[in-house]
Amino acid sequence: MQIYKVGGAVRDRLLGKPVTDIDWVVVGATAEEMLAKGFRPVGADFPVFLHPKSGEEYALARTERKSGRGYGGFTFHASPEVTLEEDLIRRDLTINAMAEDDQQNLTDPYHGQRDLDDRILRHVSPAFAEDPLRVLRVARFAARYAELGFKVAHETLELMRQLSESGELEALTAERSWKEISRALMESQPQVFIQVLRDCGALKVLMPEIDALFGVPQPEVHHPEIDSGIHTLSVLEQAALHQQPLTVRWACLLHDLGKGLTPEEEWPRHIAHEHKGLKLIKAVNERFKAPKDCQELALLVGQYHTHGHRALELKASTLLELLQSFDVYRRPQRFEEFIVACEMDARGRKGLEQRSYPQADYLRGAASAARGVAVQPLLERGFKGPELGEALKRERLKALKAYKESASS
Repeated sequence: MQIYKVGGAVRDRLLGKPVTDIDWVVVGATAEEMLAKGFRPVGADFPVFLHPKSGEEYALARTERKSGRGYGGFTFHASPEVTLEEDLIRRDLTINAMAEDDQQNLTDPYHGQRDLDDRILRHVSPAFAEDPLRVLRVARFAARYAELGFKVAHETLELMRQLSESGELEALTAERSWKEISRALMESQPQVFIQVLRDCGALKVLMPEIDALFGVPQPEVHHPEIDSGIHTLSVLEQAALHQQPLTVRWACLLHDLGKGLTPEEEWPRHIAHEHKGLKLIKAVNERFKAPKDCQELALLVGQYHTHGHRALELKASTLLELLQSFDVYRRPQRFEEFIVACEMDARGRKGLEQRSYPQADYLRGAASAARGVAVQPLLERGFKGPELGEALKRERLKALKAYKESASS
């Protein structure tokens, strides 16, 4: 029995990055031998065991063969005869197909260290094209390591293109897709994830609503970058630069989908794109079964981001409607995330990345003014039920009018 550290732990050590998760491969052992040493089995499809003390995962060396469609369409074979090289060849990228023993002696049969040095994301073998999930994984790695100068190898991008055209991507489950998408959006350069998907034709399969934005112009006076798709990538880039949470990044990605529906004869204007985009945002949310908080914020940002930009011009009654839509009294954090999504939208424009956004503090002040209206005095005056709600609304409107006057003076 020989035990090797494999995959990301080896890759990240060689890159000088922190190693978080460690995967181990065991060569020359049987499941019975693992159980005898106190390992606990966890793998339903193939033999994976938890270490009796550390709890880390140890997998028996295995080979795999394509047996059906999609990510799960494989049969696995694990036995003491499977070599380390045979186990490594089934992995996606050369930089993930390295192993080291307890003396840090490197086993690198597919030249992963060379590709690390050359900053290349390259597939290990033609079997790469058998697993559609790898299209998303490679795009995610491109987003993670873009800051180090990594690029996808031309021949790997071609395999990804073939996968995108094969119909295999449609076999991916919503859960697997969302896991990769959500992780990619939280990388340091998530816009690279979207761009790589577009480069290989996967974006028009997985998210045609986003793909449709590229080539659609916007008024240059507001959008020096002009192209709606490029703007979306820039907004996502700003969200990452400002270390926004997943909810905000998802909303930033989907906020302008309505512009993809504007007839060409109306370009570069996009009248009512906010409302038109809601059905598209809803469709993308449902396709990937995004978490409820991501779904809700994306829809609200899509509908109201123009209100955010025009905050200083809004009437007190419109401000109140906006605040009510977000339920700022019980869910203040959601409105805060809306504000920062609007700010990322304003900054995601060529040459305007450092612009100030006074609307943010103005909206925060408006929310504070509305929340400052006390309920107790109204109860003491005898208001209850629907009448109490109406009275509260009147008092909040009065507070917002006073706030507007003080802010403009």
